Order: sequence, then structure tokens, then C-alpha cells
Amino acid sequence: MLLRQFSTSHYCRKARLALGYKQINYRCENLTPGLHILKVKPLTGLTTLPVLLPQMEGQPEAIADSTEIIKFLEAYQPEPKLFLSNHEQQTHAWMLEDWLDESIGTATRFVYYQFRAGEGKEIDPSLLSQVVIGVVRKQYNINNATVKLATNRLANALVELSISWQKSQYLVGDRLSVADITAAALLSPLALIPHYHQEYPWLFERIVEIHQICGEELPPGLESRI
Repeated sequence: MLLRQFSTSHYCRKARLALGYKQINYRCENLTPGLHILKVKPLTGLTTLPVLLPQMEGQPEAIADSTEIIKFLEAYQPEPKLFLSNHEQQTHAWMLEDWLDESIGTATRFVYYQFRAGEGKEIDPSLLSQVVIGVVRKQYNINNATVKLATNRLANALVELSISWQKSQYLVGDRLSVADITAAALLSPLALIPHYHQEYPWLFERIVEIHQICGEELPPGLESRI
């Protein structure tokens, strides 16, 4: 299988965690923002990543979107399961996954790119990096006002997640699910922001654990925790 991705995208990380958990052999093709459209849109009709190419007879040519990729992987290789057997619990897991995808992943992106454009600029001050950050900020209308809203949204989300993750090893049920993988991936960019390390140590402990379970390299900022 081939995963077309942006190497720094937390949504692409979500797909990699799922592939790793399923112990499926795959390789990554890192695309350049902007130019990626030439390789993605003809296949999916969309301009977003990740896109998974199963490259197997009888399987779809391409699957777009991290959520759809996880659904495909669960059908293609049911074990180990990412879906919970209990219908009510799985419904809850999907609700969390959707909330994390549509709201919290976006909030993380805003906070992260605001940080990278300011005090976090030293992480990679190269011209190319700063150009990409500038393009992303413009594309998503990332500014002081929108970042303030995103910061508040993240704070509320982390309160909610802490209730589950500090009480139990899993967000839903008694084993790893799509909800845990989504949270670990979409909150991972916060690992480079010192404030979040100080305020939410439990979050990064759980992110590390899930990456280790899935055999995925740790996100930047967490490498020393191996």
C-alpha cells in the first residue's frame, strides 16, 4: 500500500497510526503542498491528504480522508480491531472521532502554526519552512482572533479528554479504538509547544503509549520519551 501524505500533517499521522496498529506494510510518498493537487485530484476529486492507494487487485484505486482510510482498513484487515464490539460504545467512539476531526484537529492546526510563526520560529527558520507556514496561515485565516478561539476550544477539549484518559487507559471501552488513535494524532503537534507540556503531562504520556502500540515514530517534541 502507498500513503500519499504531507509528512507534517496530523491527519496523515492518524492514517499512519491506523496502518501501524493493523500491522500493514505500506510506504509513504511525501507530497509538496500546492503541487500535491496534481497527484491527488485526478484520483479522488479532492485536494486533501492523506490518500491511500491499496495497489491490489479487487481493491479501490484510492481512498481519500483519514476516516475513510480507517473504515477501509477495518474491512480489509479486521484484526486487531479498531472498532468496538459494543454498538453503543462504537457509536460514542465515532462521535468523538468526528468531533476531534472537525473541531479539535482544526484548533490544533491554528495554535500550532501561530506558535511556529512566532516563538517557535527557531524550530526551522529556513525560508522554505517559513513560506509554507505563511501559506498555511493565509489559507486557513490564522490570525490572533481565530487563534484565541482555537486556544479556548482546545482548553475545553483537554478538560473533557482528561476525564476519560486519566480515569481509564482508553477514551471508550476497554481497548484501543478509533477515538484514541484520532486524539493521539490530532493533538500531537502540541508536543512542540512548552505551555502544553507543562499543563498536560498526562496527554503526552498517552500519545507516546499509543504511538508505541502502533509502531509509529514519535511526533517532534516527544522523541526523548522513548
